[in-house]
Amino acid sequence: MTLDALVDGVHAWFTAALPDHGIYALMAFAFIAGLARGFSGFGAALIFVPLGGAIVGPKLISPILLVIDGIASLGMIPPAWRGANRPEVFVMAAGAALGIPAGTAILTLLDPLLLRWSITIIAICLLALLVSGWRYHGEASAPLTSGVGLIAGLFSGAAQLGGPPVVAYWLGGKSNFTRVRANVVLYFSISSVFSAISYYFGGLFVPAVFALTAVILPSYAVGLYGGSKLFGLAEERTFRIACYVLIAIAAIIGMPLLDSVLR
Repeated sequence: MTLDALVDGVHAWFTAALPDHGIYALMAFAFIAGLARGFSGFGAALIFVPLGGAIVGPKLISPILLVIDGIASLGMIPPAWRGANRPEVFVMAAGAALGIPAGTAILTLLDPLLLRWSITIIAICLLALLVSGWRYHGEASAPLTSGVGLIAGLFSGAAQLGGPPVVAYWLGGKSNFTRVRANVVLYFSISSVFSAISYYFGGLFVPAVFALTAVILPSYAVGLYGGSKLFGLAEERTFRIACYVLIAIAAIIGMPLLDSVLR
């Protein structure tokens, strides 16, 4: 096979794998989601999954986010490793290892429309949890920490929405926001490996996932970098409010009833 033939074959595969519409919108959503993730350590799925799912469907958008976030956030892992409470993160990740396969089964088997409505409802409920300011203020224990990981893993496997339960649990402890952010980043770097294995055996890594990853990844990476730079510079409360507003808009616009807005 000649080089020209190989290039033509790759181009044909790439073109066939991409959707007919919505690519630029996905790039914009990825940038905004990356900005939130880079600053707070979470929030990307609450923005990207409802909006992106309205364009390409939940069974495609969840593995796309998993891949682009896993690649783009590699640089966040070393400082998170140094700053996190590693034993506690490992206990929570153990719970996620049990919850993620169950969530992946839901993503694989549930009707796409029903799944989108479920994601919208879950996203709104998780946002309400964050906005309410409720935090767990009891004593941390290994069973409780792994239980939170189990719930977060279930949400991650189904829609990459595992951040809010983890954040609500850890923010209620004695750790400051910097430690919590490090915990969250390290936890998701571990749980993402479990999700990748589960998604692989669930048959979710179709060609379109990798084609769209190649297109969307730069936008997400730029947003992630920008959010990381804002951390420590921007007022934490102001940025949190901005993230909450973005998540609320994403959840509302991502509802199946409003598909005409994104298509």
